[in-house]
Amino acid sequence: MKILIADDHRLVIEAVKAKLSEIEADIEFVLAMSVDELLAGASDDIDLAMIDLNMPGAEGQAHIDEIRRRYPAVPVIVLSGYEDPAVMRSALERGVLGFIPKAYSPEVMLSAVRLVLAGGVYVPPMMLSSVPPGVIAGIPGSDATHRAGAAGGAQTLEHLRNVLTERQVEVLQLLSQGKPNKLIGRALGISEGTVKIHLAAIFRALNVRNRTEAVVAAQSLTEA
Repeated sequence: MKILIADDHRLVIEAVKAKLSEIEADIEFVLAMSVDELLAGASDDIDLAMIDLNMPGAEGQAHIDEIRRRYPAVPVIVLSGYEDPAVMRSALERGVLGFIPKAYSPEVMLSAVRLVLAGGVYVPPMMLSSVPPGVIAGIPGSDATHRAGAAGGAQTLEHLRNVLTERQVEVLQLLSQGKPNKLIGRALGISEGTVKIHLAAIFRALNVRNRTEAVVAAQSLTEA
């Protein structure tokens, strides 16, 4: 596996490298501390690119746009000090598959990366809780996600507690943190197969089709 890390702080790069090394042995890292180094180091054989928004040479999110234009098949995650939902939304609208605030823990970062590598999209909980589902609908590929949010909004937390088991609620909580099935199973002491069974029940209860829709729908539930 080949991962590109672009950040203008060497300590951040080394910390991210150390944590991502837990994914598998012998990961090849490509490092960049400026936009010029980012563009020079990026290539089609990158399995994941983690890119900061503020680096020497950056003009807004133009460097994200350029990477997406040159290498549309490369999954991109923004790793940033920003925690503004509007900035997060702007990045996700550009086609990035995740936005991880630097204030988050290394474990959350690792879970988010695993989710993206597994084909998912990591949306920070603070964005989901701060932005109405209709706004999230502007994110590419999120039409179904918007549908899920609307459907979930018609339900209540009380209804969810009545149709899901306590264990299924725990699975949903971990899912909302961006954890993949393996880590959910490990945290709850159950197998991945059992996690999938619980997820199927959760999807039915929320009237959704996938993990991202489930997270959005769960965030839109009311207490009434």
